[in-house]
Amino acid sequence: MGFQLRDHTADIGVEATGGSLEAVFAAIADGLAAASCESIPDGTGERFSVSVTAESREALLFDFLDELIYLRDVRAALPVDHRVERVDQFGEEGWRLEGSARGIPLEAITAREIKAVTYSEMRLEAVDDGWEAYVVFDV
Repeated sequence: MGFQLRDHTADIGVEATGGSLEAVFAAIADGLAAASCESIPDGTGERFSVSVTAESREALLFDFLDELIYLRDVRAALPVDHRVERVDQFGEEGWRLEGSARGIPLEAITAREIKAVTYSEMRLEAVDDGWEAYVVFDV
């Protein structure tokens, strides 16, 4: 289980697998961090909560990654070491995610700017041993 970076024309693709929705969401987020920075310092940075709601699982994945990019910009810290505690459907309103990440100050690393997550080629599907996801990021 984990992620792989994939070459993509002028963008970066991240493919991930996980035994649960929580695991695949965390793996895709870790792939976003790896696409941003070649090496991530251990143990530095403060943990912060991440909470997202959306109308579908796919929209939840998009909104989660979009929120991480937004938090990177407003906190001036790269979200890493993602923990997704819960991904579930609630009522008729949609899906929610509860998790956390550790923020590495951007001044402490050399990071490539990932501009945005895209719906282009996005895939999130159940497989025999869990979940697979593929996301393309605009760089």
